[in-house]
Amino acid sequence: MKKTEPDIEILGPEDFSGDSDGAEKKRRRIIKRFWPTVKKALVAIPFMEDVVAAYYAMLDPQTPRAARMTLMGALAYFVMPIDLIPDFIFSLGFIDDASVLTAALAAASAAIKPIHREAAKRALEDHEPES
Repeated sequence: MKKTEPDIEILGPEDFSGDSDGAEKKRRRIIKRFWPTVKKALVAIPFMEDVVAAYYAMLDPQTPRAARMTLMGALAYFVMPIDLIPDFIFSLGFIDDASVLTAALAAASAAIKPIHREAAKRALEDHEPES
C-alpha cells in the first residue's frame, strides 16, 4: 500500500527570513483564512481572544522577529484546512490546533502587547453572533 501525504504547507523559519515573495504569499494566505477559521472555532477554543491578539502581534512589524515566526507558524497550522484532527469534526477538530496555539502563546506571550489585546477584544465584539 502506497503511503501518500496530504499537501500541507508548514511554515519554517526560512520562510520569514526577509521580504521573499513566498513568505508574503504565506502571510497573505493566513490573513485570508484567519477570520473564517475563527468563526468556526469560537465555541471550541475558549482562549480565542488570545489567539486573535496573537494574530495582531504577528501583523505588527514591531513584534520581534522570533515571536512573529512562532506566531505565524502556529496561526498557519490553525488556518490549515487539513491537519492532524480535521477541523470539521465537531468539538474534537480544534483540539490539535488549541495545543499548537497554547504552546505558541506561551512562547511569544511577552510580544503580545496590550494594544494587540485591545484590538482582539474589539474585533471579537464585531464578530459575535447576533442573539
